[in-house]
Amino acid sequence: MRIALAQLNYHIGDFENNIAQIKSAIRKAKELPADVVVFSELAVCGYPPRDFLEFDDFISSCHKAILSIAEECRDIAVIVGAPSVNPSDKGKPLYNSAYFLADGKIRSVFHKTLLPNYDVFDEYRYFEPNRLPYAVVEYKKYKFAVTICEDLWNIADDPLYVRNPMDELIQLNPDLVINIAASPFHYDQPAIRKDILVKNAVKYKLPFFYLNHVGGQTELLFDGGSMVIDPQGNVFDEMKYFEEDLQVYNLNDFDYKDKNENRKDAKAQSKIELIHDALVMGICDYFGKMELKTAILGLSGGIDSAVTLVLAAKALGCDNVRAILLPSRFSSEHSKQDAVELADRLNVRHDIIAIDEAFGALEDTLKPYFKDLPFNLAEENMQARARAVILMALSNKFGYILLNTSNKSEAAVGYGTLYGDMCGGISVLGDLYKTQVYELAEYINRKKEIIPQNTITKPPSAELRPGQKDSDSLPEYDVLDRILYGYIELRKGPNELIREGFDPVLVKRVLRLVNTSEYKRYQTPPILRVSPKAFGTGRRMPIVGKYLS
Repeated sequence: MRIALAQLNYHIGDFENNIAQIKSAIRKAKELPADVVVFSELAVCGYPPRDFLEFDDFISSCHKAILSIAEECRDIAVIVGAPSVNPSDKGKPLYNSAYFLADGKIRSVFHKTLLPNYDVFDEYRYFEPNRLPYAVVEYKKYKFAVTICEDLWNIADDPLYVRNPMDELIQLNPDLVINIAASPFHYDQPAIRKDILVKNAVKYKLPFFYLNHVGGQTELLFDGGSMVIDPQGNVFDEMKYFEEDLQVYNLNDFDYKDKNENRKDAKAQSKIELIHDALVMGICDYFGKMELKTAILGLSGGIDSAVTLVLAAKALGCDNVRAILLPSRFSSEHSKQDAVELADRLNVRHDIIAIDEAFGALEDTLKPYFKDLPFNLAEENMQARARAVILMALSNKFGYILLNTSNKSEAAVGYGTLYGDMCGGISVLGDLYKTQVYELAEYINRKKEIIPQNTITKPPSAELRPGQKDSDSLPEYDVLDRILYGYIELRKGPNELIREGFDPVLVKRVLRLVNTSEYKRYQTPPILRVSPKAFGTGRRMPIVGKYLS
């Protein structure tokens, strides 16, 4: 029995393209040859389809896609994910299903039991959990247990789950387990996922074939990393990360004991390498799937815009990125030099558009109203918004998409200007704390200096007033980021953080800034998600909440 895993990059709602990709992979699998080819969760429509699932026409298109794919299943079987209609008048109208197709028709349909409803997931909004007896499908004398993503994730027998799909499926004596998934990336997820699969294989003493999505779907990034685990719990093979891939595995290779000749070395990537590759893919797919081509950004000479420019140039090509330097009377010469040097090294077109005249005009306009009040945040924000007006004008005139360069530390505490430096079509670094941005810059420079060293070593500053430094308004980033990580990712309250040794006054100040800045984050562009808890759909907080305010 030869099983092909087809790790593909789908486009939500693009049925024509998705079907074409699936059929092409079926034909390739036949040639290899393979007996069965597997595609991922909700492959025919892409994941997550969200409220498209509420459109009858969308569901009809999914079913037509399945029938079309079934016609291709001659001399090969296919397992593929798609929504299916719940025939009962009870419960939700749809199931999240896996179809087993063979001999030109639908042979079996399996439904997902454990529907995730946390963080970025809201499958209970659309799907009915499987309540039917479990079944396996027999094909060429092998029994397949077909599961869908979360159905493997209760290996610890979580009491919140009323059913353990694998405990019931194992009673049917399957020969192998197929798991089709749509598991979004965050930097801890590959290790967590691998651990879950290994525990399943050891517990049930079966080979596990796990297939994941790859590609960016707006803010959600899918890393691929599909894998095969042998019955002893060893990683038999691991497919590519952040790339499409198709591999064939012979089930006979698992008919051995204590032999390693068929086993491949598991791939090892550092977190920062995974983050880098995820962001490059995320930019590339956001532009590609939106049928966009060119990007623009403000290049300040600071670390955030420098890292964003490098990632964008790699994702889109240097000819498709334009950098705009927008110096003011407060911009330092070294910042301008650093920005020009980086653009030249990347061979990216750059222009210098000074904002002094525009800023001066705004000052003159508001002088009768500001009177003799001292220079403060109002004038600082006017500069940021003047820059945004220029960048958005160029975007509108020439069809560029503005890349937002804010980081997670700034977004968390509101250290940014609405309708100013918080503008953009997509936020590239919005899920990276400032300390992680520095780590990413060092990774980019690991072989040769791309980002000027001065950009990395100089004290960070918005340069909106004479001698300004970020540390004038914020704690040092190594302290700030640890507090933010504890509060946001780990959901620790102030008392827990204080017990860990952080200054009580600082903790209360930082957490108050996070909570009172929620209104700003509601108005920011989508953020490419690389952490376990990103701002956006996975973190839903009230704007008017009183907690710690």
